[in-house]
Amino acid sequence: MFESLTEYVSGSPWTYAFLFAVSAIDVLIPLVPSETSVILAGVLASTGDLVLVLVIAFAAAGAILGDNVSYWIGRKVGHRIVDRFFKGERRKQVDWAHRQVEQRGGYLIIVGRFIPGGRTVITLSCGMLEMPWRRFIAFDVAAGLLWATYAAMLGYLGGSTFKEDPFKGFLLAFVVALLVAGAVEAYRWIRKRRVVAGS
Repeated sequence: MFESLTEYVSGSPWTYAFLFAVSAIDVLIPLVPSETSVILAGVLASTGDLVLVLVIAFAAAGAILGDNVSYWIGRKVGHRIVDRFFKGERRKQVDWAHRQVEQRGGYLIIVGRFIPGGRTVITLSCGMLEMPWRRFIAFDVAAGLLWATYAAMLGYLGGSTFKEDPFKGFLLAFVVALLVAGAVEAYRWIRKRRVVAGS
C-alpha cells in the first residue's frame, strides 16, 4: 500500500494537483484514500520533498471544493439520490444527519469532516435542508483547513520522528488518525445512546 501510494504522492509538483483532486473526489466517493494521501504528503514534507504549507493548502482547497459539490448536489437533486441509493442502514445515517444538521448545523460540518463517509452524508444533508450557502461555506472552509492541517501535520510529525525510515513515520501517523476517527465515532455512538435513553 505504501509503495503504491508513493507512486502518486511523491516529490513531484504534480503531487499538489493529485492531493487537490483526491481530496475533492473523496467527498463524492468515500473509498478514495484522501486522508491517507495527505498524511503521506506530510511525511514527504518532513523529508523536504514537498512544502508543508502547499500540502495543507491544496488538500484543504480540494476538500472544500468537494464539499461544495456535494452541498449543491444535495440542494438540487438530493432527495432523489437518497431515495435511490440510501436504503436500510445507510438511510438511517441520512436521517440522523438531517436531524443533527437541523439541531447543530455548523458544528456538525466541522466534526463530519473527520468521519469517513460522514462528510458526504452531512454535506448532502446541508444542501437538502437548504442551509444558507454563506453559512455553509464559512463552516466548511474552517473544516477543510482543520482537516488538511491535522492530516498533514500528523504525517509531518511522524516523518520527523522517524527520519531514517519514513514508512514507520507514515504508520505512526496512520495509526493515530485511526485512533482519532475511532474516538470520534465512539463519542458519537455514546452520545446517540444517551439521547435514545433519555427520550
